[in-house]
Amino acid sequence: MEQKQQDGAVEKAGDDHRFSNHNPKLALLLSIIPGLGQCYNRRFMKGTVFFLFTAAFIITFADFIDMGLWGIFTLGTQPGRDHSLVLIIQGLVTFILLAFGLLIYGINLRDAYKDAEKLKAGFGIPTLKEAFHNTYDKTFPYFLVGPGLILVIFAVILPLGFMLSLAFVNYHLRNSPPSNLLEWVGFDNFIALATTPMWQSTFISVFSWTVVWTVVATTLQIALGLFLAILVNDKRVKYKRTIRTMLILPWAVPGFVSILIFAAMFNDGFGAINRQIIEPLFNVSIPWMTDVMWTRVAIISIQVWLGFPFVFALFTGVLQSISDDWYEAATVDGANRWQKFKAITFPHVMYATAPLMIMQYTHNFNNFNIIYLFNEGGPAIRGQNAGGTDILISWVYSLTFSQQNYSIAAAISMIIGLIVAVFAFFQFRRTRTFKEEGKVY
Repeated sequence: MEQKQQDGAVEKAGDDHRFSNHNPKLALLLSIIPGLGQCYNRRFMKGTVFFLFTAAFIITFADFIDMGLWGIFTLGTQPGRDHSLVLIIQGLVTFILLAFGLLIYGINLRDAYKDAEKLKAGFGIPTLKEAFHNTYDKTFPYFLVGPGLILVIFAVILPLGFMLSLAFVNYHLRNSPPSNLLEWVGFDNFIALATTPMWQSTFISVFSWTVVWTVVATTLQIALGLFLAILVNDKRVKYKRTIRTMLILPWAVPGFVSILIFAAMFNDGFGAINRQIIEPLFNVSIPWMTDVMWTRVAIISIQVWLGFPFVFALFTGVLQSISDDWYEAATVDGANRWQKFKAITFPHVMYATAPLMIMQYTHNFNNFNIIYLFNEGGPAIRGQNAGGTDILISWVYSLTFSQQNYSIAAAISMIIGLIVAVFAFFQFRRTRTFKEEGKVY
């Protein structure tokens, strides 16, 4: 037994001496042809897998990638035969395949270099069983994540890339494939939004109303929800469960149903708001559907009604988690109700719900349902191709399905995405909820 151990030790020492001059840079250089670096490291099975995978990838996708690259750069050469939209999609899929191939190629280079470094440092060549277990331990999480990642790529990233591509081509009603070929126009669509009088005035008007709508409607629904939650949470209020149930009922009704009911109630001619309330009391009829100001007031009021129940339910749960000892200590210190609210209630509620409140603002920024279902973005405004209550997202819908100006719609969609992303990024960065423990400052 001792003799066998000594022989093994001598063999191990011989292997260490044999690989002491092993060159990681040479392994990296040989891996330019996938698999050769692994064979240089005496990892023949791994090298064979890398080589076969690379060969299969090239044989399978070479023609598709060639066609995809040609198509996305030229967008076709023969009208009627080449479909520019199909070529854009095929080109985007090509980029995804190339990114995947480059990722595997990079793994091949890194693997050869790291294995060579280990051999040079004195580590032995693992057996096939050991190599399998090591690979399984390191890659098992990626195998689980892989299907979901592929789904995200083709269900989210690919459509998003297609939309971004349309923002840089001349795709509109009078230039539609396949009878016409699209062309890359760079930033011309964005320049048109900023310089062409009609587009400029419409964009400024719609963007301004979108900001006002988002801030006013969301702030009012949050304020109302917080106010009602504080009232119901008061110890002097009885029948709390019944009151909470009644206040949450608007949330239980599907939003589009409530919006359509309100659209009928606010109708200028037969609506209950005018016929049953306004006219008997004030002897006037308010043009809810035909006057821009009154339509905006109606839409904001409806959104506050639809949005406050969720905020109320959220704040109610948070308020119940605040210890009564804090309020008792504040009372002993002589604090009044406003001071208790400012120093205890409001900070605690905002700390716990800040991410969801940010989501309320971003949701209303793109709240298409209420704008379209109530009055389809109307009433119309002279000199603009958007309605008086159109926000950016409903304007994009109108440009796409009514006016078929797809490129401008895609450019506006890109602007919307950037605005929401920047707003959410800075707000989440300033929110303590998303900071790691020990790094809150």
